[in-house]
Amino acid sequence: MPVFGVKLKAVRVFVSVAMSNDWIDAEGFRANVGIILADSGGKVMLAGRARSKGWQFPQGGVLVGEEPEQAMYRELREEVGLDRADVEMLGVTADWLRYRLPDKFIRRNSKPLCIGQKQRWFMLRLVSSAENVRFDLCDQPEFDRIRWVDYWRPVNEVIYFKRRVYAHALHELGSTVYPHALPPRPRWWPKRWRAVFDKDIAAAKS
Repeated sequence: MPVFGVKLKAVRVFVSVAMSNDWIDAEGFRANVGIILADSGGKVMLAGRARSKGWQFPQGGVLVGEEPEQAMYRELREEVGLDRADVEMLGVTADWLRYRLPDKFIRRNSKPLCIGQKQRWFMLRLVSSAENVRFDLCDQPEFDRIRWVDYWRPVNEVIYFKRRVYAHALHELGSTVYPHALPPRPRWWPKRWRAVFDKDIAAAKS
């Protein structure tokens, strides 16, 4: 699935970021994991960014020497306070999904330069109580609230440059939550969204 003009393919060359343990590949994409957490009824969890009106799925960088699955469980605990015993893993995207950062978000003085994220997305099911969610297990909490929403709602809620990746991840992993058929996409999606998402899905299948 090309995202903002970049082909989806795994890049195996990594370099460590100065002053950081994050991985950035040779093309400038930071390795990252994304977490979609579903409840028993098929709703998915959106987390509200601390001190902000924004909503998104939990996500975080993969450290040097860390496998994506390890990073996912680490981020799950750090960001929303859940452990392995609280969830069941349902699936993971077959490849990295990428998005580029708009120019205004690129830190030009950072070396190596990070131009976006490449993400492995995980679908989890909550098997414990939602009351186990907490935000105080890291020094600077990323989130301060959650809500459970209809399956496709996060595509509308997330910041605009992540929409295509969200739509792709939800489409690819949706059968793990809805084995018979995915919920219909919202009627209120603009036609241009539908056209772009359909093009991305078709490209991923080719």
